[in-house]
Amino acid sequence: MTAPTNNLVTKKANPKWFAGAVSLQTIASGIQPWRVPFEERDLFETALLTRATMAAGVRLAIVTDSPTLRLDVTKGERFDDASDPQWTLDLLVDGKFHQRVAAPAGQGPIEFTGWARGKHRMEIYLPHFEAVRVRSLALAKGAALSPAPDKRKRWVCYGSSITQCRSAAGPSETWPALVARQFDLNLTCLGYGGQCQLDPMIARTIRDMKADVISLCLGINVQGAGSLSPRTFRPAVIGLIRTIRDGHPKTPIACVSPICSLPRETVPNAVGFSLEEMRKHVASAVELLRSHGDRNLHHVDGLKLFGVEFDPHMPDHLHPDAEGYRLLAKQYAKVVMPKLGFKANLRAKAL
Repeated sequence: MTAPTNNLVTKKANPKWFAGAVSLQTIASGIQPWRVPFEERDLFETALLTRATMAAGVRLAIVTDSPTLRLDVTKGERFDDASDPQWTLDLLVDGKFHQRVAAPAGQGPIEFTGWARGKHRMEIYLPHFEAVRVRSLALAKGAALSPAPDKRKRWVCYGSSITQCRSAAGPSETWPALVARQFDLNLTCLGYGGQCQLDPMIARTIRDMKADVISLCLGINVQGAGSLSPRTFRPAVIGLIRTIRDGHPKTPIACVSPICSLPRETVPNAVGFSLEEMRKHVASAVELLRSHGDRNLHHVDGLKLFGVEFDPHMPDHLHPDAEGYRLLAKQYAKVVMPKLGFKANLRAKAL
């Protein structure tokens, strides 16, 4: 049963509701999640900040017995004028997908309803390609409301647009979100479309975060932009990982080289770097670090994760489509997660 509109009580946004953000900016008009430390935002490149304001993997996690939830959201601060005409929010009830709501970007409130009576753990995934400010949450008069406790292992996942997953069916169906649900992990997604450039400030950010397991998907943005050469790329990979190790000396890390992109496989970019050669540099960097004692660092060849056979699910021969991201999640669960200590045959809760 849906609570009548005039029987709802509005609660101001609470920082304790948020999961998956690096930092929260609280102002009079609400709370905006950031995927970098917003207090230091002027130390990050503007192109990266454009993606870091977007709420990929960020969700509100609460426990309530309200039969209706009404979330009031608006556009948050961002660093360009681009915007999706529509944004999408997903609701999970007790870990299972329940409802997807699409609305014109920037308009709220968004209403969720239709679950069984009783107290439930609710996760509302915010739009993964939009900057969002949460103003308030309305629920039935007399209903209980508390932040959802979370003692799960924390997974930090760094990558490119292929990790941010703009073309996923919804924010809870990006491949990191699907894998996190399957393995019962508390996800922080650091997928930055076009901006996985091995920035030292990102290395420092991951170093300072809480993490029980870390994934790094490295190379495709560097190759596309020609931002690092065969001379500088491998040292940058080594430096990134070494900086992360300053804060996480024993944490399992998977370092994944680029997945298939047919136009880029053997064709050199502006600095003479093909994906074929780039994968060799990633493998070499990992092997060198392992030879220096980093036994919890693991290499994954991107072609063995998502090779040429998956190209039909990559309309631009680079980014998977919605079904491609579901397939990538299944592949990641099978190929990468066992290297991080998880059982490949773990029952799929979400996939």
